[in-house]
Formats: sequence, structure tokens, C-alpha cells
Amino acid sequence: MQKEYQMIAKTFKGLEDVLAQELINLGANDVETDRRVVYFRGDKALMYKANLHLRTASRILKPICTFRADDTDDLYSKIKEVDWSQYISGNQSFAIDSTVYSETFNHSQFITYRVKDAIVDWFNEHKGKRPRISVSNPDIYLNMHISHDTCTLSLDSSGESLHKRGWRAEQTEAPINEALAAGMLLLAGWHGQCDLIDPFCGSGTILIEAALIALGIPPGIYRNHFAFEKWTDFEPELFQQLYNDESTEREFDHHIFGSDKALKAIRVAERNVKSANMQKYISLEVADIKDLQPKTQNCIIVTNPPYGERLDIKNIMELYANFGEALKHRFSGSTAWVISSDERYLKNMGLKPSARIPLLNGALDCRFNKYELFEGKRNDFVKSKKSTFNRTGKFVDTNHRQRQAFTADNKHKNHTGNEKIRNNSGRRQRHTF
Repeated sequence: MQKEYQMIAKTFKGLEDVLAQELINLGANDVETDRRVVYFRGDKALMYKANLHLRTASRILKPICTFRADDTDDLYSKIKEVDWSQYISGNQSFAIDSTVYSETFNHSQFITYRVKDAIVDWFNEHKGKRPRISVSNPDIYLNMHISHDTCTLSLDSSGESLHKRGWRAEQTEAPINEALAAGMLLLAGWHGQCDLIDPFCGSGTILIEAALIALGIPPGIYRNHFAFEKWTDFEPELFQQLYNDESTEREFDHHIFGSDKALKAIRVAERNVKSANMQKYISLEVADIKDLQPKTQNCIIVTNPPYGERLDIKNIMELYANFGEALKHRFSGSTAWVISSDERYLKNMGLKPSARIPLLNGALDCRFNKYELFEGKRNDFVKSKKSTFNRTGKFVDTNHRQRQAFTADNKHKNHTGNEKIRNNSGRRQRHTF
């Protein structure tokens, strides 16, 4: 039995509870949320699985040491006490990412220099050969986090942020982050139970993440590398076993529809959908929001309309009004989830949200609103429905039992389509580590 240790999963504002539930579903212990992070305990296998399976995490850290420091000289001394031969060899390169929330330590770049100096000086004194510094594509990624006078130095097991799945062939001007898109879908209760529509699909991020969730495919299978593969204790056979585990995968019997007014965006989305090998499950078309029509009844709409901050869109208020009209008159029985950075735009839809969730899209504070679309009086409708969110506004996974039943119901089905996706990802065929 492998030893368990504490780890830290970093995420984005508003997705902490969603990530915590993902970790619990993976089998993590002692799961605890904090600001943009989730702490948990697990073994090496869980760390590998976390990198492969987590949809809303940006990186998985394994702490080396935590200590208090009064100044940068104290910091240097504490870092130099670590036996660095356990983590880095003299032939490798490393990089340090520092995050500082402190009045004592107020310059993250200087912190990075002092940590680097301590590691290099340790190797010069104990090994006579020092590892190289490499800002781009290092062998070992280190993370230094300082909050007030508490310092935590960690190994970064992910390397590149986990939102960089590996399927994106091209992007539009303002693509949504893949982890945020997945978080929005999970907040919406999506697990492939019906058709899904994104009428402002852009480069196709929400569509592809929705397909991965519906099929139960780990988002990490498209990546060519994780940082832990160059650690001294890396176990390639264990990782290959977990990588090829298909137990979470299932059939998807519905369909995903994406549209956008811009032909260029649809062409980009087509290339991304093809790169992810999701053409069987995703259909794309050029369409104005005024012409939006339901493909089937009782679907889910999850979308990221233009905000206006980064995109030059005329009459944006009219765009949201047209969107609201289309939802109100054509999508009775469906549920829409819309993210925007401007409450004025959302209000101009003319619909009353049943939930408002604060999220961060890049540097923009946003609201992710839920609209339950119905005919008749709202009060009668509300009495017949149970909200996905409790009174505190925290995420409640009310779809867990339904999702379990949905997964179990599909266990016996043939996974030929999923096997094609795995084989074309370029990663399942790799056997050299």
C-alpha cells in the first residue's frame, strides 16, 4: 500500500466546491476547500489520476516543506536545509513560480531568485554539480507560495496548466478557459442526460468539454506530458495502467449543437472538434442568435455570449435582448445557463434567474446565471422544481445518484467510438517514458 500525503489542487474563483466534489469522486481523503485551492490527501496513484481526470483544476502540487520566515535571508536558509537530491538531479533543469500575499515579502521575483540561489548553492556544496535554470520547458517545476509569513514550497506535478488539455488546434480572439467551461457545465448539472446547445460557441470550448463529460473521458488523455513524469520516483507502469483505465467511459446517446454568427469562429470550432475527434457528437452551424431554434425539447443551453470588453460588438444590448426573446418563446421546458461580466446585459435578456453564481473569466468578474424556461406563471413553476443550489449558494451535487445510474446503465454498451477517440489523441499509443 502506497503512502498517503497532502496535496493541493489549484483552481479558479467560484469552482472550489466543484473541484472538491471531483476529488471526492476520485477517492481523495481529507478534502478541504480554501480560496482558489482545494487541499486533499492521497497516494501517488491518486496524484496521477488527479492530473488525468480533474476537469476544474489548473495544477496539482505536492508540498515539500512548510515553514515560517521573517525575511528573505531566513527564507534562503530554510530552503537550503532541504535535501534537494530527493527531488532534482544535477543533470536536470528547474523553474520556480512564486505567488506572494504578504507585507513582509512584497516582491515575487526577488523571492524566486532567493529560492533559486538556495537550491543552486545546496548542489554546489553537496554535489559539486548544479542543475540548470530553464524558464521554458524545465524538467522540474517548483511552486513557492507565501501567505503573510507562512511559506510553502511544492513540487508542481502538472507542469503546464491542466486547462491546456491538448486538443485545441486553434483559438478565436477571446476563448473561454477549458477548466472554467468544464466547471460551468458541472455547475449546470450536465452529465450527458439530454441534448446541449451553445449558441455563442466561438472556438468550441464548451462543446468539446461537454462531450468529454458526457462520454466520461478524462480530459488529460490529450496531453503529451505531465511534470511528474520526470520526477525521481516516477512509476511508468502505474501511470500507464491508470492512463489506459476505461472504467469511467460510457456511451452518449444525445447530441451537442453549436452555432455562432461568425463563419471564422465556426471554422476554428470545426478544426478543434476534429482535433478532439468529437465530430460524431458535435454539430456546428453559422447562425444569428435571432434565428436560434431548439433541436429537441427539454435541452440544456450553456453559453458564454460576447461581453464587449475584448470584442468589438455593436448593439450588444440588442444581442442579449434577442437571445432572451429566443429563449422565452422557443425553449419552454429547457434550462439556460449564461455567463457574463455585465449585469446590464443579463438583465436585458428579460428573464429572471433562479441562481446567480460568481465566477472569474480571466480577469473579469462574472455572473453565471441559471434560467428555468417555462410556460405559465413563474410561482407555479418554482413550487414544482428543486434547485441545484442550497440557500448559501454553494454547489450541491444533486445529480450524483442520477449520474451514477446513467453510468451504470451504459457499462454494458460497446465503447468502440471512445476507443477511436483515445487512439487518435496521440497519447494512448505512447509507450516510451
